[in-house]
Amino acid sequence: MPDLLLCTAVPPGLQAAHARLLTGAGLRLEEAGECTALLLADDGALLACGTRSGKVLRQIAVSPEAEGGGACAEVVSALLQDATAHGVPHPFLFTAPGKSGLFRSLGFTPLAQTPDMLMMEHGRGGLCRFLSGIAVGPERPVGCIVCHANPFTLGHWHLIAYAAARCAQVLVFVLSDTDSLFPPELRLRLVREGTADLPNVRAYPGGDYLISPATFPAYFLKDQARAPEAKCDLDLTLFGSAIAPALHITERFVGQEPTCAVTAQYNRRMQAILPAYGIHVTEIPRLSAISATTVRARLQEGDLAAVRALVPKTTYEACRSLFGAGAPCP
Repeated sequence: MPDLLLCTAVPPGLQAAHARLLTGAGLRLEEAGECTALLLADDGALLACGTRSGKVLRQIAVSPEAEGGGACAEVVSALLQDATAHGVPHPFLFTAPGKSGLFRSLGFTPLAQTPDMLMMEHGRGGLCRFLSGIAVGPERPVGCIVCHANPFTLGHWHLIAYAAARCAQVLVFVLSDTDSLFPPELRLRLVREGTADLPNVRAYPGGDYLISPATFPAYFLKDQARAPEAKCDLDLTLFGSAIAPALHITERFVGQEPTCAVTAQYNRRMQAILPAYGIHVTEIPRLSAISATTVRARLQEGDLAAVRALVPKTTYEACRSLFGAGAPCP
């Protein structure tokens, strides 16, 4: 009778077998997640494995001798129970497009697909629930901006004001990732406060569906050199095929990115992909010497006077409150 082991890290005695199983399935070994499920035969051989990292199930592999015997379903079921126990009601899964049938049978629903990647969500209705919380009036056109706003600067305000002057409505989505100096709730509040003078602008959290392509796992891609572009394409395909039509978005606005290669590539892919979905992309020059990166650097130096010239008053007051006059940020 196979034995299922749940662990936060693969035990040393099983690490070599775990690596071999992943390699044999064409997967790349990545860092440990919150929970790894290992299905072991009576003799201790590793039959199947899978890992949950936050809201994502990944690195699911089954040995050839265990295929078709329910091993994959047992591992996935254990990871889903672990996800529920840790407050993750609808985990995601990213895999190669050819695996759609297998994971559909385990309760996953496709959200977006490119030639390289397939994004699936366990259960149904998650994306619809997210979209139902976004108010869109009858006025057209509807524009969109997706930003990190870490923190909200005068450069962000300039981009949003540019869009607001050209669209009847502008939806601003603030990324919800927590790996940032300013937490997501504060970043969203600063965008809302900083755009209060623009009546046709509304800001919402990006949630689980408007996310940085850097967070997409790509351990199953054979050509890792293509991983950054493949991640961009999947993110933009989800936006163009599902999010934009539901919200009547036909315009997307971005600022030029002269220093960050990842963001610059994302902007290029946006120009290449979104027009096919009827979305016009406008890229405008950024305000000289104003960026969230610069603001964070000045905060690190404790130079609030320099910060004051780069951000709206509401952001400045938040910086003062968080870091204090002259106090360097962590």
